[in-house]
Amino acid sequence: MGAGLSTDIRQTSARLYNRASSIQKGGQVIAFHSSTKWKTHFESAKQTSKLMVVDFTASWCGPCRYIEPAINEFAVKYTDVDFIKIDVDELFDVAQDFGVQVMPTFLLMKRGKIVDKVVGAKKDDLQKKIDKHRF
Repeated sequence: MGAGLSTDIRQTSARLYNRASSIQKGGQVIAFHSSTKWKTHFESAKQTSKLMVVDFTASWCGPCRYIEPAINEFAVKYTDVDFIKIDVDELFDVAQDFGVQVMPTFLLMKRGKIVDKVVGAKKDDLQKKIDKHRF
């Protein structure tokens, strides 16, 4: 029993390390499921000039599902940009804080300030705005 538990702990630890490493390298969309964790991340993002794209989405939203593959592609392409996913039903308070009323809504932020916005599943518009603000 002890050896099996030890192996499970090592495997879990390795998976968490690999996941954390891949997030740090970029190429992934980070989903937040806790307002507290989001607020902590948001506060730390204020300390950097790195562009953050926040995707306000909902599981029932057809246009959100339609554009999701494009967002994942952007996350791989633009490793110098943080891509965040927030489900408006799960983190209603966060969506409300930013005045989000339509899904999907993408807020482009730097140093905690909104520098641009795309409302709707407009892949080309979003890509142009990412290119404009990432440096």
